[in-house]
Amino acid sequence: MTTAPLLLLISAPPIALLAVGFIPSGFANRHARGMRAGIVTLMGFCLAAAVAAAGLLIVGGPVDHAFWEAPSPLPVNIGVYFDSLTAVMCLLISFVGLVIARFSVRYLDGDAAQGSFFRWLSFTVGAVLLMVVSRNLIMFTGAWMLTSIGLHQLLEHYPDRPWAIWAARKKLVISRLGDVMLISALALTFWCFGSSDYSVVFAKADALRKASADGELMVSLIGLLYVLGAMTKSAQFPFHSWLPDTMESPTPVSALMHAGIINAGGFLVIRLSPLVSLSHVALDVLAVVGAFTALFGGLVMLCQTSIKRSLAFSTIAQMGFMMLQCGMGAFSAALLHIVAHSLYKSHAFLTVGSVLDAAARLKTDSRPSTTGLASMTALGVASGIAFGLSMLAITLTGSDPATKPGGLVLNLVMGMAMTTLIWHALVAGSWKISLVGIGAAMVVNGAYYAAYLAMDRLLLTSSVAHEVVPPSFLDLLVIGMVVIGFLGVFAIQIAASSLARSPAIRALYVHASNGFYCDIPARQITARIWGLTTPVP
Repeated sequence: MTTAPLLLLISAPPIALLAVGFIPSGFANRHARGMRAGIVTLMGFCLAAAVAAAGLLIVGGPVDHAFWEAPSPLPVNIGVYFDSLTAVMCLLISFVGLVIARFSVRYLDGDAAQGSFFRWLSFTVGAVLLMVVSRNLIMFTGAWMLTSIGLHQLLEHYPDRPWAIWAARKKLVISRLGDVMLISALALTFWCFGSSDYSVVFAKADALRKASADGELMVSLIGLLYVLGAMTKSAQFPFHSWLPDTMESPTPVSALMHAGIINAGGFLVIRLSPLVSLSHVALDVLAVVGAFTALFGGLVMLCQTSIKRSLAFSTIAQMGFMMLQCGMGAFSAALLHIVAHSLYKSHAFLTVGSVLDAAARLKTDSRPSTTGLASMTALGVASGIAFGLSMLAITLTGSDPATKPGGLVLNLVMGMAMTTLIWHALVAGSWKISLVGIGAAMVVNGAYYAAYLAMDRLLLTSSVAHEVVPPSFLDLLVIGMVVIGFLGVFAIQIAASSLARSPAIRALYVHASNGFYCDIPARQITARIWGLTTPVP
């Protein structure tokens, strides 16, 4: 039974934030102090509303409500769709938005255009919230485009910086490509399912799953188009180059992009998981592209000399792994990844100056104290401990490798990460550090799987898919490729310290530091569209 207070708590925040975007820039700049105080207060209201709405959700259950419907035969309505997935995202967006708004007050103090900045910050966060609470794909697509408009204005906050303008326009080109994918998928969805409402689409997708009709060409094409649209927004290869090039924008904008807007692609896939999971092709593309993007971004990140570009490629890698989780059908794990990464990355960007100051004062020797046979022995011990923890986690979480091989792959990746942590502790040459490293790995491993189980239980009442179609031979082949890729990069990482002076590793470093030159085509396309000469970053 829907209640007026709950509907007000869901719908008021995005409407209020979007309304600020219609304040003229001149007025906003002349009343900068009032704009700053007003936006911070409004962001605080949004967070309070999200907390209250989450509480009412626990008491009353999910809400699917239309405020207005167009007369027949127009398939348009305006409403809200609020379940546990929406509640988690609203809490996350509101919290990050409040933190960024408060930081921006100090960061932009004295800026002549700070009033206009807060105006577009409010508009962008409101568009993201509207996208999350939308009742149907038409509303979602509209909010998706509004988000791009707001972000573009924020990216061009410094009009006297040629590279900032160039990067903003490159982002605009890639965003329009994503819009085309999303609109095409929307049109096909309506033609195939007769509606754009989530409740109708999900019900018919569930009927198709029960009827084992997942192999239909149209369903596969729809799923693939949604996946491609999500890839443009979440900076997946080859649509990734806009993200590291936008680092000349104000730091609060970087935090907003990396902690909020970049998650839109992942949210789209998770929200539409009942539909996307019907398509083997869509899931396989997610797995392959996500895995490649994670490995590519991680490798390039390690070779960057700029800390902001390093953080940007870190985000690309993290979003790639999140897409890999979706491709493996682990949607609960993907949502947990979104939440954890958003909180970490917003903190990383907003404290990057403090980190640099601390690093300049810190003098450490990171070289391992053991080499050769001792180091390899430590690696073997670390691998045994890490993969023992992973196998224990598989048993405790009840993951069946036969029916959900994706879970086995994700546990393998977790095992490799824990191996690296424990190995570095063991080769430090101190029993105290070794024990701390092993203990830290156990705590991290246990905390992650406990959080995963909590998130999975939380999403039981949502529309997120909990059943994926059984893996095909192609799916198993894709899984094998993903495993080989991660093992290969893991081997390179282990061997890099001992082979640092080899010509091959040096050449790899040079190419990786330049992002393997994968951004050149995007720059050329941007130049042709806008008729610009590429500036020096």
